[in-house]
Amino acid sequence: MINLNITPGSSNTGSGIDVTSIVNQILDSERGPEKLMQAQQSQITSESAVLNRLSVSLSDLKDKVNNLKDFTGALSGMTAASSQADILTATAQTSAVAGSHVIMVSQLATTSSAYSNALGSSSASFATGTLNLQVGSTPVTINVDNQINTVDGLAKYINAQSFGLKANVVQDTTGTRLALVSTSSGSLGNITVTANTTGLTLTTVPGQNATLNIDGVPINSASNTVTGALPGITLNLASAAPGTQVSLDVSPDMARAAQAVTDFVTAYNTVITTINGQFVVNTSTNTAGPLAGNSSLRALQTSLLSDITYSLTGNNGLVSLASIGVDMKNDGTLTVNNSELDSVLKTQFSDVQNLFQSISSDGLARHFSSDLSNLTDSTRGLLALNLSQNANTLAMLTNEINDFEDRLSLREQQLINQYSRIDVMLRQYPLLVAQIQAQLGALSQNS
Repeated sequence: MINLNITPGSSNTGSGIDVTSIVNQILDSERGPEKLMQAQQSQITSESAVLNRLSVSLSDLKDKVNNLKDFTGALSGMTAASSQADILTATAQTSAVAGSHVIMVSQLATTSSAYSNALGSSSASFATGTLNLQVGSTPVTINVDNQINTVDGLAKYINAQSFGLKANVVQDTTGTRLALVSTSSGSLGNITVTANTTGLTLTTVPGQNATLNIDGVPINSASNTVTGALPGITLNLASAAPGTQVSLDVSPDMARAAQAVTDFVTAYNTVITTINGQFVVNTSTNTAGPLAGNSSLRALQTSLLSDITYSLTGNNGLVSLASIGVDMKNDGTLTVNNSELDSVLKTQFSDVQNLFQSISSDGLARHFSSDLSNLTDSTRGLLALNLSQNANTLAMLTNEINDFEDRLSLREQQLINQYSRIDVMLRQYPLLVAQIQAQLGALSQNS
């Protein structure tokens, strides 16, 4: 019902109407179709928000699954443990071979150096001339002129070059000296003086190679970081300990593997929890989530449950996630029995690898990764198609609402004109009545 909102008149005018209020009431009653479209927009926006959240969670799940699937991923990690870290430590690459080694470090690699005779100060000059050095196998010629014939000047000059040397100014009780240090350790970086016509005299200290013994095999290394002696292993020598045997155990990185399984379970639970939340009915509003009736969500849920319960045959009993301590709860989420997982990693590591990575029987992670790649495809994936459809529908609804508003604008102007005329007529009515009565009175007198 339209409320006319009649405004009282004066002694000279009649009662009018509130044109703006009447027009707004009429337009509001005609906005029914637009309100339905806006409600549809709101629903689609809510759906898209959940779909985007699911899309991000699925991508994260795919990354965690791929970490278990890839041959260079978490299940390929190796670790090297030293029995005496104060003598040596080690790091292992995926190419390392599991096994135990006995290592003795007899000598650490040192770096060659040289030092000059003492001068009164760093700015004291000495004779100019030529200083010929050899750093390893590389000859170095330094022409010392009167611009650099001080300890300070010569040190700055050497440091500005690429001689394989670092120069420092050192002060002791006898005076100021120039100190040179090779940038390469071991005998390959030895500094030797081949000719010197300057006023400085240089005393050289040769570098030495590290010497160690690996499983009875003598090894020489120019560096205290030893690579190549054991495949995929880098040894870091910390101190010399002649005659002391250090045990180095190389084995699969079980901690990294266990963490990768846990990360996978966490990512999976995030996706499943989001899906489950769409079907929970809010008791206050008696409504479920925006995607409760979405068939694609049901298809996604079915696909994930199928992948997570995938199983192999044989594989020494490790045929499914449940067999390594990953169990499913009633709501479809997963839990990790850490003690059971640690046990199979210690005793059946290669079987755990095969469960996820098997090529011949299509390992669980390989199978799951294939499905996730399809589900998360940016153009043909289940969620991408839904998001694209929603975007198209929102664009269509926006255009329809804009068209509707344009029509309402024309309708508003028509109503304003119509009811403005009525308002004018109502306000003029008493004056017209008075005019008619006056005319009738005059006629009566004349008759």
